[in-house]
Amino acid sequence: MDISVVIPLYNEDESLPELTSWIARVMAEHRFSYEILFVDDGSTDSSWKVIEDLKNTYPEVKAIKFRRNYGKSAALNVAFEASQGDVIITMDADLQDSPDEIPELYRRLCEEKMDIISGWKKKRYDPVTKTIPTKLFNAATRRMSGIQLNDFNCGLKAYRSDVVKTIEVYGEMHRYIPVIAKWAGFKNIGEQVVEHRARKYGVTKFGFSRFINGFLDLLSIFFVGKFGKRPMHFFGSMGVLSFLVGTVMALWIIGEKLYHISMNTSYREITDQPMFYIALVAIILGSQLFLTGFVAELVTRNASERNQYLIEKEIL
Repeated sequence: MDISVVIPLYNEDESLPELTSWIARVMAEHRFSYEILFVDDGSTDSSWKVIEDLKNTYPEVKAIKFRRNYGKSAALNVAFEASQGDVIITMDADLQDSPDEIPELYRRLCEEKMDIISGWKKKRYDPVTKTIPTKLFNAATRRMSGIQLNDFNCGLKAYRSDVVKTIEVYGEMHRYIPVIAKWAGFKNIGEQVVEHRARKYGVTKFGFSRFINGFLDLLSIFFVGKFGKRPMHFFGSMGVLSFLVGTVMALWIIGEKLYHISMNTSYREITDQPMFYIALVAIILGSQLFLTGFVAELVTRNASERNQYLIEKEIL
């Protein structure tokens, strides 16, 4: 199979027929073998009924329905596991992504031997309250990851199959998939300017909280990418440094007292000096960080699967 088109959705019953017919037309024109994999993220409208009806017309349609809303990252992770195409194209269900971009994404991914090609909505139709925070996040992600993409959060992306079969997407980390892929060793990441269309049906499903969650997930990715397999290197180094600083301070205080005793001069009691309490805190904090490193090592070696979701129905 050439292409799997992965489409996570939540309450998008109005746009699904038009989107499906558009994808089918593009695929037929270029003679691609394909599947359309919908993931209904616990929709409360008639989205699943629409998908069932579409299956009768388009045999390439497949679908998974969550019992409740888990979020876009969960939908993508499950879809990646179920996809069968050599190339996986992800796109949103709200018709803001154009299926006409698929052939060029497929061509570039195959001919240029890329791992990922991310869409860049250079001209956007979103309100300022959405575009400004997005630009800030893109700038921060570029700085922390070293990946020079202009639009990490664009839903229209193309992946080689082995990329999506290797990575794990959870939390709100769908916007940072290129970063996750880079940490996994997939470094051939490109970008393509794509059309951003104005929303035709419904309203956006993302609120302000996604920016806070996105920032926290960015920090999480940065930490896991660098120290996920060796947490002792992070916690242990900080713990040893803090412990050594505290120990040196404590020895200095003790040495100073012994010096004054030997010289028979006046001195302050150790417990009367602020440095004593700073040294004590540093030693305790260092010990705790060191122990945290050991616990983190145990967790990484015995962690169970984090991505387990209740699936209500499937069309496969």
